[in-house]
Formats: sequence, structure tokens, C-alpha cells
Amino acid sequence: MTDFDVDALLTDSHTKIVVTCGSGGVGKTTTAAAMAVRAADAGRTVAVLTIDPARRLAQSLGLTHLDNTPRRVTLDAPGQLWAMMLDTRRTFDEMVAAHSTPERAAQILANPFYRTISSSFSGTQEYMAMEKLGQLAATGKYELIVVDTPPSRSALDFLDAPQRLTSFLDGRMIRLLATPSRGIMKLVGAGFTLFARAVTAVIGGQMLTDAARFVQLFEDMFGGFRERAETTYQLLRDPGSSFVVVATCQADALREAAYFTDRLVSEQMPLAGLVLNRTHPPLAHLSAAATEAALDADAQAASRSKGATLARAALRIHLDRLAMHADELRLRARFDRARAEVPVACVPAQPTDVHNVEGLRAIGAALGRV
Repeated sequence: MTDFDVDALLTDSHTKIVVTCGSGGVGKTTTAAAMAVRAADAGRTVAVLTIDPARRLAQSLGLTHLDNTPRRVTLDAPGQLWAMMLDTRRTFDEMVAAHSTPERAAQILANPFYRTISSSFSGTQEYMAMEKLGQLAATGKYELIVVDTPPSRSALDFLDAPQRLTSFLDGRMIRLLATPSRGIMKLVGAGFTLFARAVTAVIGGQMLTDAARFVQLFEDMFGGFRERAETTYQLLRDPGSSFVVVATCQADALREAAYFTDRLVSEQMPLAGLVLNRTHPPLAHLSAAATEAALDADAQAASRSKGATLARAALRIHLDRLAMHADELRLRARFDRARAEVPVACVPAQPTDVHNVEGLRAIGAALGRV
């Protein structure tokens, strides 16, 4: 069992990218924001990018909203903090405009098939997250970029998206759409007429026409898509990048954390460690046996004194806390036995929800304790 030195990660000038991942409801967005604030407080220029469409990040940073352009966060710190929320469609549009002629870009943007895949095709959001990360890194403006991924297992589709989307765009049937006359002739003997009728019945003849036109317009950009995706993928494997898995000390969340850590290790991605949120350390250095003895000794006094009654209530809260702590230690021990090489940092449960910069600083301070 190794302690995760989060401060060492965030303040190291060689750390350029930190990607957080984890299941929903474990405080991943808050952790990403807290790490970004912590790094800015240490003097670094930081950008935090959320892919999660929930507005928790903007609220906690005191912003009314976030969009696809980094916004400066007002922060009394030696460093700078910028924040943004991925707009998948806008990022796709910007990429088309940047890598095509104005005339062709206008035709692509107006194409109904493009409008469908640019916002709802499986893998598009994750692909555009990588595109935006690559854009931010290429500016050279930020010393550290913290990426908050979607709150589910699909967070690691971030790794698969380039291969999935480019495989789709480079697929045989899509290529046939790009050169329909040759494609049809090649497939006549294989029952293309039946195939075409089946596809038309499922997606409609107009959609098939729109798809063919889109691929013809987009064909020159396929290579660029793949090249940029591979560049960003390699960036994530560089020593300057790190992945942080976020979980709570609950069976389901730790099971998901195990999946994330195993997947990152198998992909040979740089795993920095695990953050366990909302833990319940003991409130005092008083064992369960000593607490129960104090409760027994105080039983008679509690009926005569209001102060004794309050002390008894505090002892019961402490006893409940000890039981929760024991359960968490048991669950964590199971994780540690299987993955002893993964460093762990624990963040105690906060008395209230984190909704401002000071709350994020409290989380950052807890993360910084080794």
C-alpha cells in the first residue's frame, strides 16, 4: 500500500496533462477542479477541461457557465486557472473549418448526415475531447491541463474513440459510398440491390444519399483525422501525462476503479494513482472498545445531566464513525491486495457540498496530505 503524493504530481514541471476517470457520483469533477486550483495556487498556469455536461465545475469555480472556449477564473493565486466545457458539435465544426476550404466546409456543415454524426455518433464526443486536448496542448499556453472525463466506463472510450471513429470513416461500406458507381459495380454480384433496399429501409434513401455526399466531401480529411488522433493518443502515453482514477470506498465504486486501473495498465497508460473520496476517518483517538465502555459508564449520568446526554450522543456518533471506517478499510484492503502497486490518496467527507473555490481548496489540501 503506497501513499499517492498528489502535490508532487501537480507541482512537477514535467507533468503536462492529468486525466481523471471514474464512475458516476464519486466526485470526479470536483477532484479535477480541486487539483487544477491546487496547481494554480502552486504557481502553475492551468486549464481544466470537463467533458461531463453537468454544470458542477462552473458553479464551483464561481462562473455562470462554461463553453468551448477557455475562460479565466478569478483566483487569488500566484498561478492562473482557465476552465472550459467541451462542446462536441462546435469542436467538430471548428476542425472542419480549419482543415478544409471555406466552400467545402460550408457544404459539410450543411450536410444532414454530418449534423447527425457530429453530435450523436458513438465515439464522437470522446474523439472531439482528444481533438480539444490536442488543441490546448498545441497552444503551449498552459503548463498543466486537467481533463475531467465522462462519469462512466465510457470515460475510457477516450482511448478507443480515434480507432472507432476512423475505422467507421475508413470502413468498406463508407468507402463505397464515397465512390458509388465503382462500389455498386463491385457489389452487384454480391446482391448489392438487396443490400441497398435493406439499408434504405432502415435509414431511408435520403439519409443514404446524404451519407454518400458527406463521405465524398470529407474524403480528403480522413488522413488528417487519423494523424491528429494518433498524435494525441501518443501524447497521453508520454511521461508528461498521468491518469488519476477517482472512487469512493464503496463496493461498486471500487469495482469500477479496479476496471479503470486494470484497463489503463493493459493499455500501458501512465497511471498516477487512485483518489478515494468521502472517506470517514475516526473523529478521535478512541477505540471502539473504549467508546463502548465510556457509553456504559455514562448511562446513569445521561439521565440526570444535559451535558452528559450530549457527550453520550457524541460518543455514539464516534462509534458509528469507527464502524464506517472499519468497513472502508476492509474494502480498501481488498483493492490493495490485488493492486498493491497503485498509490492511494484519501479525501475525508466534507461537512457540506463543495460549491466554491474555498471548498475546492479544502479538497486540494486533503489531497496534498501524504
